[in-house]
Amino acid sequence: MAKSTQMAFLNVEMASLLKSSEIMRAIAHPLRMKIMGYIDKNKSVNVNKIYNALGLEQSITSQHLRILRTADLVKTKREGKFIYYSLNYDKIAKVQAMIEKHNMA
Repeated sequence: MAKSTQMAFLNVEMASLLKSSEIMRAIAHPLRMKIMGYIDKNKSVNVNKIYNALGLEQSITSQHLRILRTADLVKTKREGKFIYYSLNYDKIAKVQAMIEKHNMA
């Protein structure tokens, strides 16, 4: 493989690895797992209900939701002044399949 082709391949691989690590970091945090579990149980919920139900501070909850949004693990829908969160089940299924595939290797 030519050096320029090899460098392009490494850049693509690095971008893919960085995105994957962002997703794994988002999933791996116990509080984010708890938030995702609460969203799953309620299907669509606003931040107020999340932090009240889980006994968290609003700012902490918002930070964790931002990380989950950046990783595309949650979807948002605005209704008036409220933003409702739901899980991105398609993305979660893809991540789970990838983990299972690489766990078997």
